[in-house]
Amino acid sequence: MLRKRSYFKSKTLPYLLILPQVLVTLTFFYWPAAQGLVSSFQISDPFGLRTQFVWFDNFIALFRDPLYLKSVGITLLFSGSVAALSICSGLFLATMANRILKFKSLTRTLLIWPYAVAPAISGVLWLFLLHPSYGVVSISLKNWFGLDWNPLLDSNDAMLMIVLASSWKQISYNFVFFVAGLQAIPNSLIEAAAMDGASPFRRFWAIVFPLLAPTMFFVTVMNIIFSFFETFGVIHTVTQGGPGGSTNILVYKVYQDGFIGLNLGSSAAQSIVLMGLIILITTLQFKYVERKIHYTG
Repeated sequence: MLRKRSYFKSKTLPYLLILPQVLVTLTFFYWPAAQGLVSSFQISDPFGLRTQFVWFDNFIALFRDPLYLKSVGITLLFSGSVAALSICSGLFLATMANRILKFKSLTRTLLIWPYAVAPAISGVLWLFLLHPSYGVVSISLKNWFGLDWNPLLDSNDAMLMIVLASSWKQISYNFVFFVAGLQAIPNSLIEAAAMDGASPFRRFWAIVFPLLAPTMFFVTVMNIIFSFFETFGVIHTVTQGGPGGSTNILVYKVYQDGFIGLNLGSSAAQSIVLMGLIILITTLQFKYVERKIHYTG
């Protein structure tokens, strides 16, 4: 099969075409990352006028800080919960939507809409539902079941609320990829299994789920990255890391120490550790999990 190739008469034209993207990448990624790396080895005054090079003192202080170690545990619990809940919900909704015969396009459109909502707005929406004073759901739980739901004082309630708010937005993202993965599975395999007497549950676990393994692996990696970095807006609008630091995940602790506490060196060191942690988790996933996945083409 012959492939068409693009040829440029000028040797400089290809470089000019990619120059804007290179400038954007250097300006908004590599430059801040390099600046954060340099700042992680320094201590500066709150105004940034004077700095002192301290080598690894910022990192040593981090791992001796019990509050930081607590934040690491909270982040792992939070990211695992968000990834598990959003992936399972997205897979369930995609499976159900794939079986709908009428209004299939409308159903899929309605399920995709939440992904267009900004994380901060998502947090505000769930706060309106679960706030102990005016939340519709929290008031109903108290009136009907006598459950005193109070995420402002109870750490478990606060963690559950931010997990629900973050997962709700990410479900739509997972739904899109799972629907695409389900559509790529040949119907002949499903029909053959049905003719052999396999139940819908058996057909899903024996045929559909193994063929969705590459999609599952991709959305797992993306959901973990999302829960580590892109949930700042939810935390900031809902709990601000409280109560008692019970929802103070790593990305929000970087903000608290750097912008509120004005401890720029510690904040920069935390950002480097956070970046290294997500690189480590992603590398382990690709090294050990991807080996067990068989891609079909």
